[in-house]
Amino acid sequence: MTVDTAVGPGLAERRARLAVAVLFLTNGALFANLLPRYPEIKDELGMSNAVYGLAVAAFPTGALLAGLAAGALIRRFGSARVAVAGTLLTGLGVLVAAVSHSVALFAAALLCAGAADALTDVAQNAQGLRVQRRYGRSIINSFHAIWSVGAVTGGLMAAGALALDLSPARHLTISAVVFGALALVAGRFCLPGPDSEPEAADRAAPRPADGLPRVGYVLAALVVIATAGTLVEDAGNSWAALYLSDSLGASAALAATGYIALVGAQFIGRIIGDRLVDRFGQRTVARAGGLIVAAGMGLALAVPTLPGTVLGFAAAGFGVATLVPAAMHEADELPGLKPGSGLTIVSWLMRLGFLLSPPVVGLVADAAGLRTGLLVVPAAGVLVVLLAGVLRERRS
Repeated sequence: MTVDTAVGPGLAERRARLAVAVLFLTNGALFANLLPRYPEIKDELGMSNAVYGLAVAAFPTGALLAGLAAGALIRRFGSARVAVAGTLLTGLGVLVAAVSHSVALFAAALLCAGAADALTDVAQNAQGLRVQRRYGRSIINSFHAIWSVGAVTGGLMAAGALALDLSPARHLTISAVVFGALALVAGRFCLPGPDSEPEAADRAAPRPADGLPRVGYVLAALVVIATAGTLVEDAGNSWAALYLSDSLGASAALAATGYIALVGAQFIGRIIGDRLVDRFGQRTVARAGGLIVAAGMGLALAVPTLPGTVLGFAAAGFGVATLVPAAMHEADELPGLKPGSGLTIVSWLMRLGFLLSPPVVGLVADAAGLRTGLLVVPAAGVLVVLLAGVLRERRS
């Protein structure tokens, strides 16, 4: 444990925490400003559903292509610089996508925006984990909660722009300038210097046996835990409204409550997650979360009612609230890896799972019904319970 960790956070650490929170906010807001514009862009470019699906898949594809480069860039330039540069490039890519006059340019812009977003995601988490080590207690979940606030802010901005009849060019220019400026200011208050600090060197050095299996198994388990968290999130994004409306006969307004319940409960879970982790440890919190997901969504699917299903999605969102931050934190602490490598690998493979999960659920739904397809949600909870042993127990 370093001296900084022992004495607690000073002014520089508190400023850095606020700066990282701003980076998470901007990251959540930039892409969320574009999403409500998708129907307008689809009509403007005359895309069929198939072409549209392929075009918007360019964003996660770009993230996959660039994600593995994050670790090397962070070691070369530092996590703060990579996060800020990625934010600026994401804003530019989103703007170009919004004003594209061809499907090819739209997809290419999303590809670049996705690549920049992946770099920002890894870099801001790396910087956040540096600040967390200086604090000597868990704060990473609060950053992810701020990301959710940013996503809601971006969505509300887009809704306001549409209500005011702002053109996509003007709307997304405002978004890129505002959040780009915030990122530039935040970058000045991040922790200075490279990410290969003494504490990073300590983590890279061999450490005494602590009950963890070999690094390869731990890394694979962390990928599954993180992917389980994103899979449950995607169930809310892609399938909640469809299941409530088609399978349970809910109105359009009521069908939206499934997604709202999941995201709202996830936000609450992240707000209180750091206190829970400090008190009970990552392992216990993750296992409890997995049980909540499996029991809550499993019961909702076993006895399908509208109120019960909404509560099931809420339970799922609350249960996975700390999973992705926990997996990222543990990957960043793995011994024998270069700084940023474990975090980069988990983030990259997690995105691969996020890309593949919607088609898998869709195929199962076509074959056996969406209710059966959504069994992946309680199954993800069971996997987390089984694999949570790779996470740390409560620190003394």
